[in-house]
Amino acid sequence: MSTTVHAMHLEVPVIDIGPFLAGTPSGKRAVAQAVGRACEDIGFLTVVGHGVPRDLVERQYAVARQFFELPVEEKREVLVKPGSREGYSPLLGVSVARSYGRQAPADLKESLSYCGDFDDYRWPARPVGLREIWIQYYQAMDALALEILHIFALALDLPKTYFDDKVGRGPSKVTVLNYPDQPEEPLPGQLRAGEHTDWGALTILRSEDAPGGLQVTNRNGEWIDVKTVPGAFVVNIGDMMMRWTNDRWISTLHRVANPPRDRALGSRRQSMVFFLNPNDDAVISCIPSCCTPERPPQYPPITAGEYLDLKVQQIVSVSQDQAE
Repeated sequence: MSTTVHAMHLEVPVIDIGPFLAGTPSGKRAVAQAVGRACEDIGFLTVVGHGVPRDLVERQYAVARQFFELPVEEKREVLVKPGSREGYSPLLGVSVARSYGRQAPADLKESLSYCGDFDDYRWPARPVGLREIWIQYYQAMDALALEILHIFALALDLPKTYFDDKVGRGPSKVTVLNYPDQPEEPLPGQLRAGEHTDWGALTILRSEDAPGGLQVTNRNGEWIDVKTVPGAFVVNIGDMMMRWTNDRWISTLHRVANPPRDRALGSRRQSMVFFLNPNDDAVISCIPSCCTPERPPQYPPITAGEYLDLKVQQIVSVSQDQAE
């Protein structure tokens, strides 16, 4: 197994999970140890050897880009409805930092999101084939996420399938984010995506090498850039996994920075994200291996559905603010 592990994790480590997927006992142990350390030290890791076909990733990327290039009026035909998590969110539609209690200007991004109940939503009429490719990508990410949960379980001294019955029915989703060029100077404090933590169990990100990208905080409180590794995915744990592990693992503060002003034109960036959210009725409480008499549970039990509803309420759309 090849790993890149840096002292104090001043960078996000790169971990080859192929030996785990291959099934050798020694490979599984080595991968679990490396992943566990990354989750404790920084809460982020870049994974290679994941087995997801590159052509599927490229097709999903291409079809999403075609959608974002459509006229705004056409994209708004699948606008996210109030109380929903599926559909198109326009540029300047939300301020994600508000889920972290920060009052910040609207994010400089637009997005398209769909959960796994594929027949329940209105899909764009164009581009042709978007729905079919989206479903294939979702299924590939869902399968990879389950394998990562198996790695997490072993890293936490739990049975490999410990998390299996806690996922599979939850509102997991694929979101593709488009960060346009920035011909005009952003407002003070305005970012492509404000600082926040993710809410669910884990997140899988496919990013690209373009000016203005993902930054995370390390244990020293420093903002560091997440380097783009060709063919890799960036994985981070969310709030629910941090609560499950009683703060042993970190749900890390991160953001998407603006490009430098001298590179603002031609800085368009597109990211594809899979959010693994547990079943709505899954109870998020301290797992046995993370609770001791010296370190009792830090959080009261809460269901995953209750926690997600709480966080959604904290993200106030700019249009709602202006209406008040």
